[in-house]
Amino acid sequence: MNFETLKHIYFLGIGGIGMSALARFFASKGIAISGYDRTRTPLCEELENEGMTVHYTENIDFIPKDIDLIVYTPAIPKNHTEFVYLQKTNIPILKRSEVLGVITQNMFGVCVAGTHGKTTISTMIAHLLTQSKVKCNAFLGGISKNYNSNLVLCETSKTAVIEADEFDRSFLKLYPKIAVISSIDADHLDIYGTKEIMEKSFSEFANLIPKDGFLFQKYGTPNFGIAYKTYHLNDTNADYYTTNLRVENGNYLFDFISPNGTWKDLVMTYPGLHNVENAVVAVAVAHLCGVTESEIREGLKTFSGIKRRFDVHIKTDQLVYIDDYAHHPREITACVKSVKNLFPSRKITGIFQPHLYSRTRDFADDFAKSLSLLDTLILLDIYAARELPIAGVTSEILLEKCTCPTKILATKHNLLDILKTQPLDVLLTMGAGDIDQVVKPITEYLQ
Repeated sequence: MNFETLKHIYFLGIGGIGMSALARFFASKGIAISGYDRTRTPLCEELENEGMTVHYTENIDFIPKDIDLIVYTPAIPKNHTEFVYLQKTNIPILKRSEVLGVITQNMFGVCVAGTHGKTTISTMIAHLLTQSKVKCNAFLGGISKNYNSNLVLCETSKTAVIEADEFDRSFLKLYPKIAVISSIDADHLDIYGTKEIMEKSFSEFANLIPKDGFLFQKYGTPNFGIAYKTYHLNDTNADYYTTNLRVENGNYLFDFISPNGTWKDLVMTYPGLHNVENAVVAVAVAHLCGVTESEIREGLKTFSGIKRRFDVHIKTDQLVYIDDYAHHPREITACVKSVKNLFPSRKITGIFQPHLYSRTRDFADDFAKSLSLLDTLILLDIYAARELPIAGVTSEILLEKCTCPTKILATKHNLLDILKTQPLDVLLTMGAGDIDQVVKPITEYLQ
């Protein structure tokens, strides 16, 4: 399909992080953009302020008459009123991943996949490239704090950094020249059924890389039968890793070890031990793309992070408040351990909103184990997203399994009242649902 001739695109689920990046991309080309989303989030408001028309009620009368392409997210329910109607028209209709694939088909694709870490890694790579002579375009799964957007554009660059989403097998529509696989833990079992089937999909993704391409994988992930280099935080069996890692003045310092030698005393201001590991592969990819050592050193120092990825809102001697997107047991464990590493003698209160009934059911014991690392757990109701309730799957069941010294069941509506009764030292909010809507009220209350 020739996107150059498009005049008006309609997005079903325009407020999604991947969808909004595409909407912004096409808007930058002068194409009219309109769309539907279920909730008027701050991101939707930003799109409206950028000139896009968005409505929030399922109503076919709100669909413009002059659209020449429909883009939809697989998170839209199959029985959605507008989706059902639009499928019966003669207007071309494409999934988000198909559109991203077409856009990047003739570009040098740097695609970052994995069940955890892909947003941070792809945003780090995009920043390192953008802050260098190399430059890039980037379609990100989070809002970069350096650029206040999930889209980075450079008309003179043919390099595209892309967050490669495994949900609904979307990443199989991409054209990776360089790829990263950061992790392959069981997830999205509502889509894949088993971890083995999910791994097969990652294998298919890896095999999309051409023979003159390059693959980086976290040390310990499966071998998919093609050549690759490994990375790790500090395992010396990997090709890329760190040594001499320490904290000075609130920043991480480390030596970067690669097959090409050692770079001493790299400085990273972005917190979280898991993010140091993310930086290892981001640096490796950026250097392969032509970014110099001095440019990488400066880029790491100036990387500000991503909204909702170990996002520090308050940091004083009396109180710390961090918000994170962690919604899988492995991510929660990494997040809490990073907090403990930074604040080893302080009490951690965690507010968690489970995301999806199926994920809560499939990993209930693992969630309980990771959440039990907290001193106090405040557990919100399950965020349904695209799912209907599953009998017997509730936050109460999850709370019973947790062994925290203090554990409380809450709703978004009474959360602030509960916080007022708690002695707070380090506070952590975690989840991938609409828990982001309580971050601002919590911050204002704490301040």
